[in-house]
Amino acid sequence: MLIGLDRVLKQKHVYFEEKKMMGSLCFMVDEKMCFAISIDKNTDSSRMMARIGKENYDKTLQQPHCRPMDITGRKMKSYIYVDADGMDTEEDLEHWIQLCLDFNPLAKKSKKSKK
Repeated sequence: MLIGLDRVLKQKHVYFEEKKMMGSLCFMVDEKMCFAISIDKNTDSSRMMARIGKENYDKTLQQPHCRPMDITGRKMKSYIYVDADGMDTEEDLEHWIQLCLDFNPLAKKSKKSKK
């Protein structure tokens, strides 16, 4: 699947960086987290954390294989998880990546920590 992620971004001519964060491999676009891939500890399968924005949140959760992102016991209204079955085709993967890319220009950059 990671090869598919790289391929979709490269086909779209999107400059990205990969960073390991929070037990995930995050794909950064314009210095902002666009989406990430991790392993769901409950199912031991891959999942995508998609940063889609609050405007798309409720509508997107109605799609199969999507669920709220809940790390701290609180739902994060700009992010969802997409289970592995929801991105098993190239078309599915491209759909989710494009949704994240569409939101990326609206997303705010994280504040850089002082070291």
